[in-house]
Amino acid sequence: MKRRKIIGLIACIVLIACLTGCAEFDSALNDLQGNLTGNTYTINTYDNYGNKIMTTQGEKINIEGNGVETTSYDSDGSIITGYELSSVITINIDGKEIQSCGDTCIFEQNGLKAEVNFAQEDIQSQSTGAITDNTIIAGIVNKYKNSFGKSRVVVIKSQLGQPITAYSGDKVYWKIPQDLPKMTKLMIDGKALYIHRANFQIIDKELLK
Repeated sequence: MKRRKIIGLIACIVLIACLTGCAEFDSALNDLQGNLTGNTYTINTYDNYGNKIMTTQGEKINIEGNGVETTSYDSDGSIITGYELSSVITINIDGKEIQSCGDTCIFEQNGLKAEVNFAQEDIQSQSTGAITDNTIIAGIVNKYKNSFGKSRVVVIKSQLGQPITAYSGDKVYWKIPQDLPKMTKLMIDGKALYIHRANFQIIDKELLK
């Protein structure tokens, strides 16, 4: 019995150690903290041309989607009621609110820094001939790597394609939140970055060497 407890304890320690290094797990903890107490963000808002029009800072911030009721009809003519996300997001900031729709917003968690010297780079890649270059295998491997975070550069542009800013990190993870419209969430070396209504590219650093 004592041996089983020791094995179970070791398994728990190994699991926690694995999750600690998992960017997906970091993102889940960030979501939990944001929903309970809020996270500290700087929110930069841009127009369609990439011009900054407002900067908002707050210590306890979270972001919520807004559902709207929808109706449709079944084949027998009965009404089916459902809900879908509207284009409006609500930003709770230190006990107050901002509703936003249509603007490009970049939510930068405290401690995350943008690349100061952003320059265009062309990508020219060649296969090494390794089996991992096969697109089917690469797709599976890269999904797994994304959960733990990969070395990447994030280039953000306006809705009309004008470069705005860029970020880079050794452990970058991304996902599309189901409860937030037009939003992409990234974790960059343990810090959250939300991109709302913007063009962007997430590029493996190996492609830029």
